Amino acid sequence: MTTRDDAGTPGHDCPLCPRLAEYRAANRAANPDWFNGPVPSFGPIDAPIIVVGMAPGVRGANRTGRPFTGDHAGVLLYKTLLAYGLATGEYDARPDDGLQLTGCRIVNAVRCVPPANLPTPAETTTCNRFLTVELQTMPNLRVALALGVLAHAAILKACGIRQSHVRFRHGAVHELPDGLLLCDSYHVSRYNTNTGRLTEAMFSAVMRTVTEHAG
Repeated sequence: MTTRDDAGTPGHDCPLCPRLAEYRAANRAANPDWFNGPVPSFGPIDAPIIVVGMAPGVRGANRTGRPFTGDHAGVLLYKTLLAYGLATGEYDARPDDGLQLTGCRIVNAVRCVPPANLPTPAETTTCNRFLTVELQTMPNLRVALALGVLAHAAILKACGIRQSHVRFRHGAVHELPDGLLLCDSYHVSRYNTNTGRLTEAMFSAVMRTVTEHAG
């Protein structure tokens, strides 16, 4: 497997979203040893699966520089990827924990951490250019797994499809006009798992569907 971390990735000082750039600068001043930049993709570019999240968490990927690493959301995600043979090693919430993705690639719809963990629609639209490149650069891509409504909408936009034409529904599989399969799951956030909106069994069932369609 080859791995490229530069495909569809903005520069470390990306100025496109003023609010996010300002927040990034504030985080750099307060925590200069953190990553504090647009978080690059993680995993092989030739994987058949892409997992799309919303945005980095301030003490998670914004701190560590690796998607879903360092906050609660990564626990269920990486545990499930390991269980389905899409990763090797062990997840220990550190970018140097030795975990490697083998059958999927992970990216966020918005690359920079947003205040209150919520990007604006304009920021999501601005950052969509990078997701578009990401999808176009993956030569063997078959399945896109959207973690939440925002990721679902971002994937559709990157593919030039109106969100109203393909509604988000947990567990759904949508065949897009270009042949890409879009699978939906509730986000693996602490809120969803703590409230039972998303259980380990529910997410495992989605991942089973994803791997079966990926071949």
